[in-house]
Amino acid sequence: MPTFTVGFGDNTIEIQLPCGTHCLEMSKPTPITRPKDAVLEGIHNPIGSPGLAQIINGKGKSARELTVAIVISDNTRPVPYTGDSGILAPIIDELIKLGVRPEFITIIVATGTHRELSEDELATMLDPSVFDRRIRVVCHDCRDESNLRFLGVTSRGTKVFINKLYVESDVKILTGLVESHFMAGASGGRKAVCPGLIGEDSTHIFHGPEFLSSPNSADLVLEGNPCHEESLEVAKMAGVDFIVNVTLDNEFRLTGVYAGDLEAAHMKAVERIREYVTIPLHETYDIVVTHAGFVGINHYQAGKAGVVSIPTLKPGARLIMAANTVDKDPVGSAYYRTLIHLLTLNGAKDYMRLITSKDWNFIPEQWQVQMWSRVFSRIPTENFTFCAPHISQKDAQILPGIDGNMLLPASRRYSRNLDDAKDMVELAVAKAMREYKETGVEPSVAFLKDGPYAVPVPVKP
Repeated sequence: MPTFTVGFGDNTIEIQLPCGTHCLEMSKPTPITRPKDAVLEGIHNPIGSPGLAQIINGKGKSARELTVAIVISDNTRPVPYTGDSGILAPIIDELIKLGVRPEFITIIVATGTHRELSEDELATMLDPSVFDRRIRVVCHDCRDESNLRFLGVTSRGTKVFINKLYVESDVKILTGLVESHFMAGASGGRKAVCPGLIGEDSTHIFHGPEFLSSPNSADLVLEGNPCHEESLEVAKMAGVDFIVNVTLDNEFRLTGVYAGDLEAAHMKAVERIREYVTIPLHETYDIVVTHAGFVGINHYQAGKAGVVSIPTLKPGARLIMAANTVDKDPVGSAYYRTLIHLLTLNGAKDYMRLITSKDWNFIPEQWQVQMWSRVFSRIPTENFTFCAPHISQKDAQILPGIDGNMLLPASRRYSRNLDDAKDMVELAVAKAMREYKETGVEPSVAFLKDGPYAVPVPVKP
């Protein structure tokens, strides 16, 4: 049987799949050979925007008096903030060269509704020069009302509460990774502010069931996408002076730097990823194997891989997912745990009926479970196998689908061992193959090599 390499967080595992398995993968963008030079070039020659020197000179006071907020992603995104491709040190170097004082620079981690990062996690993510210069690093807290500023109401009705430290900074710089996104079309750009820096109450419309029920709330769709449009409107209300966004290949190597204007630079990056992340899809499959990628540190994040797989699935197909859920909570927050359990107990149809009821009180993170419900509107939950050695047996009981650990001998379940993830997937595939063959069907099999990062798009006959 052929062997396929599966991205498993920071690691890879080798999985044997049946002969005839179709490997669906995106095309390979060319990595930049001199990433340091590319980052500097991007910052010094921005897209649709004046340079940082002109921005700073236009603030009406001395550079030494200016406060600067640099917004970064959390550890669910492989943004290069350190190393040869690091974008953080060059931004800081440029600001200091222009006269900004290090003690007046604050790095804000755009956690959105995610948890706060630990000091160890920050030390792993960030360039050492950040700590050497004693630059302040803070994590956004969407529930700390004392740290939020109300900016008004959007045209669609969102009450905009934004991180006060960001709003009050003289210079506002966003950073991030641009990749396909199953709600907002693409990550990066405006998403560093919304949802990255918003208050919990600001999620009610932006991530409400009406927005996410739109067919335009989908990968690579920006025009007419209510999530994208709302996010952009919120970011403009908060103010953005400059962005530095990047694109990466599937080995996390730098493929592009897009710095400058909030909209123009981001759109250039989106145009670039469209060229290589789209997979033309000529058929659907009985068995689909995928993985949750770097982002899938918990079940909450693994939903992205589930949603992008939908076009590949025949009605009633089997979906098998490997996930390296190494987060402190391998499932997600208390909100998410409650809501995913509701989906498990009630099914996709009743979950959607519940959250769209006039009597339902919006609960943060219901949006991610709504995205899982898209998967289970395509296939029944019992046709999904989740292969994650880091979850516990107790956790598995609240999650939809089959717990891949139960396919292993009792002594090897919930082991946190990568080899066991490999075996779970192979056993799940073998089980699905047997079930189809018992009904006289020779099943078709596909492997989504890029997991949540590629976008299969059906080709019209």
